[in-house]
Amino acid sequence: MFTGIITDIGTIETVEQRGDTQFTISSSYDPAGIALGASICCSGCCLTVTSVMPVDGGGSRFTVDVSAESLSKTTLGGWRQGSRINLERALKAGDELGGHIVSGHVDGVAEIVSIADDGDSRRFSLRAPEELARFIASKGSVCLDGTSLTVNEVDGVNFGVNLIPHTLSVTSWGHVEAGDKVNLEIDMLARYVARLYESIGK
Repeated sequence: MFTGIITDIGTIETVEQRGDTQFTISSSYDPAGIALGASICCSGCCLTVTSVMPVDGGGSRFTVDVSAESLSKTTLGGWRQGSRINLERALKAGDELGGHIVSGHVDGVAEIVSIADDGDSRRFSLRAPEELARFIASKGSVCLDGTSLTVNEVDGVNFGVNLIPHTLSVTSWGHVEAGDKVNLEIDMLARYVARLYESIGK
């Protein structure tokens, strides 16, 4: 489990086809603190570490394997050498829950429709897949590329979020453009509430 609070920006160093696709990712994480088999949320996707090594000068380099199914359902198929991705280590018991509960299981892909300055912040308008839009509510939580965000407004399949300067500087959001795709995970609570409502309706 994760919180949607990004703790590092990783860089894709290599992409290799080995049955599944293997990504090598560089990060500032201490390699001594990453166990083989550990879960790391990579731009919203919970991935398993298959190898880890230190980097000269500090930081680490780790590998993850991604299946064709995951590539087809997320933005990971578009990762290339040099791609910058949001990273978060798995939540430990007793850690501060600063965002909301995130599973790292991507529900779909949203598209950035527009970006506009809003004071010192930046306002993003996004389009959700139609089958997921009903789970997104104004002032509710949503996870986009691994980042826990509050929904400003909802208009059909479109919804908006604001990102403050700090978030833009410590995540990959400072470099995205209109037309880019991002991984979307709906709020787990919204999913269960909708399911309960459907059950009662029957």
